[in-house]
Amino acid sequence: MILAGDVGGTKTDLALLERQGDHLVERRSHRFESQRYPDLMSVIREFLAPGDASIESAGFGVPGPVVDGRCEATNLSWVVDVRDLASVLGGAHVTLVNDLVATAAGVLELAPDKLATIYAGEPRPAGTRAVLAPGTGLGESVLYWDGAGYHAVPSEAGHADYAAREPEEFALVRHLLGRFTRVSVERVLAGPGITHIYEFLRDTHAVVAPAGVEAEIRAADDPNAAITRLALENRAEICVRALDRWIAILGAEAGNLALRTVAEGGVYLAGGIVGQLIERIAGPTFRDAYLAKSPLDHLVRAIPVRVVLEPRTAMLGAARLAAGI
Repeated sequence: MILAGDVGGTKTDLALLERQGDHLVERRSHRFESQRYPDLMSVIREFLAPGDASIESAGFGVPGPVVDGRCEATNLSWVVDVRDLASVLGGAHVTLVNDLVATAAGVLELAPDKLATIYAGEPRPAGTRAVLAPGTGLGESVLYWDGAGYHAVPSEAGHADYAAREPEEFALVRHLLGRFTRVSVERVLAGPGITHIYEFLRDTHAVVAPAGVEAEIRAADDPNAAITRLALENRAEICVRALDRWIAILGAEAGNLALRTVAEGGVYLAGGIVGQLIERIAGPTFRDAYLAKSPLDHLVRAIPVRVVLEPRTAMLGAARLAAGI
């Protein structure tokens, strides 16, 4: 029996899977609200039932860098340590990786119907693949081929500096530097990123924010979701502009990742946000920003972009790594 988990700042997914040959069969799973628990061990104790079979191995994807089997989670007040987890699990072998390493490993498990092609390109067999996932944080990872199989590389590239491309984006950076000591790409593409862009447009009077719209956003539990919904419903120009700018920045960062890694096998977009915006991402706003990489736009033009439709990809990848598949 294998225990697998995808830990996030908002939610934590756990699952029990049984290995049957080279396949994993899920027996039970549950989603927990991360902020309600003091640590991952508490979540595991609640998840495991007295009648569960003993755990042979466990794998977890966690939001942050893993050093010497330990992670101080980003966007979550947990310290996750393989030694603590092994103790809770009766000495089972524990694999702890960055959450995007788990997501990348999970991409290898996905059937074609769990992927949506946004830009076809001309992928090269066994080419490097790259994964980009905006959520509570912004994760990036790379899958490289060693001649026998793919291996995922950990990264904290979401915390690298944001690269503005045109006057409005330079103005966005200046606006955010009035609030933060630096502007990472995560600052505009993850967490309250869409809200930051909306507030920039509002505060600089680039677009008028109607009083009713402003009140609705302020009253929302999740301003990002409210702005996105208003944009998709075409109810407020300022929300449409904010979402379009966010999608353009996503396209530009996807193109940056394609260049940095020479991802001839494709770029994969993961996470619940992109899954809800497939139609918008498939449009010219994303594509134009993705391809605008002169003088190497010809290289990016050959690199496909796919959206991951399986919401539990990271959990599946953690299970794959725990099982040694």
